[in-house]
Amino acid sequence: MTRREEFAAVRKRGESLATRNFVMATLPHDELEHLKFGLITSRKASRKAVTRNRIRRRLRAILVRHGEKLESGRYLVIVVRRKAADASFRELEEDWLRLAGRLGILNESESRQADSA
Repeated sequence: MTRREEFAAVRKRGESLATRNFVMATLPHDELEHLKFGLITSRKASRKAVTRNRIRRRLRAILVRHGEKLESGRYLVIVVRRKAADASFRELEEDWLRLAGRLGILNESESRQADSA
């Protein structure tokens, strides 16, 4: 996602949940054939660009690793919180899977595994 209007629509009309590391918001869209995602890593998350970029790389890696498990036809926005700068890859991945399961965007068999984690 690159357009401000898409981000605003997801944040305003979509369903969102949060953990200590980030907020995840999602909005179904009938005209999309695939998942469209965006990351928001403001300077509030970390003053250092190196840290913000590391968090972005980690979240993109998580999306690549679990992307095939996600329902298509929706927008997904992840807003990074300050605590994410101190989190390990595994902590970020666990939080992401937990939120994806709770938001109901994981395919059925995958959401059961995320709930048990």
